[in-house]
Amino acid sequence: MLIAVRVVAALLGTFFVLATLGSAVRTLILPRAVPARYGRVVFVFVRRLFDLRIGRGAGYARRDEVMAYYAPVALLALLGAWILTVMAGYMLLFHAAGGRSAAESFTLSGSSLFTLGFDRPADLPSQALSFSESAIGLLLVALLITYLPSIYAAFSRREGAVAMMEVRAGSPPSGVEMLKRFWRLQRMEELHPVWVAWEGWFVDVEETHTSFPALAFFRSPEPDRSWITAAGAVLDGAALLVSTVEVAHDVQADICIRSGYIAMRRICDFFGIPYNPNPQRGEPVSVAREEWEEACLQLEAQGLPLKVDREKAWADFSGWRVNYDQPLLALATLTMAPYAPWSSDRGLKSYTPSLFRFKTRIRDLVSGA
Repeated sequence: MLIAVRVVAALLGTFFVLATLGSAVRTLILPRAVPARYGRVVFVFVRRLFDLRIGRGAGYARRDEVMAYYAPVALLALLGAWILTVMAGYMLLFHAAGGRSAAESFTLSGSSLFTLGFDRPADLPSQALSFSESAIGLLLVALLITYLPSIYAAFSRREGAVAMMEVRAGSPPSGVEMLKRFWRLQRMEELHPVWVAWEGWFVDVEETHTSFPALAFFRSPEPDRSWITAAGAVLDGAALLVSTVEVAHDVQADICIRSGYIAMRRICDFFGIPYNPNPQRGEPVSVAREEWEEACLQLEAQGLPLKVDREKAWADFSGWRVNYDQPLLALATLTMAPYAPWSSDRGLKSYTPSLFRFKTRIRDLVSGA
């Protein structure tokens, strides 16, 4: 019976250690969008604590103030969870190797993990376990330290473009305002470099926000800015330009839109957020025809030439918008983005993913269930 207990302890301890290492590798090393269930559980659990801290019916200022700490705290909590799991796993392994009590295993595991050295095992198997635990503890801390500069480098690249959007598209950013400003300044031809730059931005965001998923929850330095609302303004501006404004067609705007909705879909895929992967022209979008007509009036008042066939222009705009409509609104909700027209101004005030389920039900996003 005693041998069986030790075998079970050894197997369970090995599982804990290997599961932690696997989570760390997927989170910190693997350059691919592979979800780590352990990390998801920690981030969602911390998110729910933050939701309780915010409270029901809180305004945006309160939500932004609290959520500014969410991603950093969740990363530290993940490191703490890894350390605790490794420690628990080695407690079981030390018990299996030497029949130690829970207190003795705890002391030896803690001494080894934190390289304190005040409790040294005498037998060779336990010494080998102690050395390996020390190495794992140092490895986890070193990996997280090297992970943070990569996150902040990607954050800096992302936020530089977001800050520039305040100059180009106002605050909060709007695709309509973007076109009005460029027309008013007689710089419509300079929209082409904008589409080129944001195509690259979308590619970079897709890669970084799936390889470093915590980055999606790092908020902008200014409360009224957000990477997702800035992205929505660019996509709406490009969609309005190619569908509604009577100017020479710029294929780069088409490419920018495609780059944008592919990036948003890939990020939604990582977080398990549902969307229609094959939307068809003519399907409803969250922007009403009346809202688009109002945008047309604003553009006309500014002097922009609009296409005569309004029915076709609306069909073209909604045909572009349907490609990114659901992912844009879902990500704005997930990240508690600040108010911006045609993106975070519609949908839920907040949304927390399921603790264990990777594929979220559509009604979770629609009704807040």
